[in-house]
Amino acid sequence: MTTLWFEQALLPTGWRSQVRFHIEAGRFTRIEVDAAPDAGEQRHGSVLPGMPNLHSHAFQRLMAGMAETRSGPDGDDFWSWRDLMYRLVGAITPDDLTAIAAMAFVEMLESGFTRSGEFHYLHHQPTGEAYDDPAEMAFALAVAASQTDIALTLLPVFYAHGGFGGTPPGDGQHRFLTDLDGFARLYERTLQAAATLPDAIVGIAPHSLRAVSPAELLALTMMTKGPIHIHIAEQMKEVRDCLAWSGRRPVEWLLDHAAVDPRWCLVHATHITDAECRAIAARGAVVGLCPVTEANLGDGIFPAASFLAADGRFGIGTDSNVRIDLAEELRTLEYSQRLVRQQRTVLADTIRSNGRTLFDAALEGGRCALADGPALEVGDAADLVELAPAVAAAGDSALDRWIFATGRVRGVWRAGVQVVAEGRHRNRDAIAARFDAVAHRLLVEQR
Repeated sequence: MTTLWFEQALLPTGWRSQVRFHIEAGRFTRIEVDAAPDAGEQRHGSVLPGMPNLHSHAFQRLMAGMAETRSGPDGDDFWSWRDLMYRLVGAITPDDLTAIAAMAFVEMLESGFTRSGEFHYLHHQPTGEAYDDPAEMAFALAVAASQTDIALTLLPVFYAHGGFGGTPPGDGQHRFLTDLDGFARLYERTLQAAATLPDAIVGIAPHSLRAVSPAELLALTMMTKGPIHIHIAEQMKEVRDCLAWSGRRPVEWLLDHAAVDPRWCLVHATHITDAECRAIAARGAVVGLCPVTEANLGDGIFPAASFLAADGRFGIGTDSNVRIDLAEELRTLEYSQRLVRQQRTVLADTIRSNGRTLFDAALEGGRCALADGPALEVGDAADLVELAPAVAAAGDSALDRWIFATGRVRGVWRAGVQVVAEGRHRNRDAIAARFDAVAHRLLVEQR
């Protein structure tokens, strides 16, 4: 049994002062409020629940900042970035993936994310041949999670085609490809990889409508009772291609042909109509927003204000991991809406501040999308994030200052164990050294 005392904590009932958490076996067993600190008891400041990161491609952390050179007179877009990504990550081994993912997980924890949803599609050897163990790379992710103590939701990806209507895949996609039988074996072994961790969860991720046929999509959704994640409507080219193939927009087609419900996470959904906003909200699905990546790739701006007005649910992800910063994801989401509408405090409701509205929504959506997440109540995993002293303020002002001014986290506890102190992960130095060695070999020596 351990105890932790905080000046204030954001509980499910709202902010409470002088809160003491009792923790046993990694979970809260009792929570006291208005509890004066005992003599000699260590005192902490403002604390929040850890945030789920509902959409990450950990391996792409390798190429962060490497795609900022103009490739030609016509400029760059998502598709030219994707071609570069295929080239840069083509040689990653399982050991490399462990080193890269561990670095990403360290930065997630230091930012306030305590669970990562790994939308994982780097399955095969660099040659495209399957490993002897089809989940070799999933096990590599599990090792990285154990080295950093982050909670993990594994989302193995089914990827079979290069475009709508069963277009053959391209040369850069051979490490991702599988068929239904191969995926069933991969999924079963991924369950075993998850079993090596204390609280891992496994779902399924049909990559996108362009990579999965209608029959395959139906078969995949019947394989699991866990989360189902899919990329959708991220790019206007994708919308146009879907219209040419089916006569329907991507979200329209999906809602017409799949039993979308609260288990589903529609990742990006950038280019959707007001009617699609209402339809997604009515199904209870979560939209997975990754504002920093979406800005980096020039995807476009999700109609968040319209979606929230329809009572839609969203969560936050770091996607390409070009920059891992929870506060910046939430800030970028709000600022994008301000730029479009030429207004301030666009997403704040009439009861809570802007920071509180964003944080509560992302926490609830992330918990749903990853089938787990802390809420600072008895029985939950003891995942806590202490804000840095520089953001010391009462109630919602602490969230506003953190998201819009400083972005600094002081401490993080995962399952009751402190893994981040004074802003640094306890294993950062060793993990960063391994990551640097891998990055030098793959990005410098092999050029």
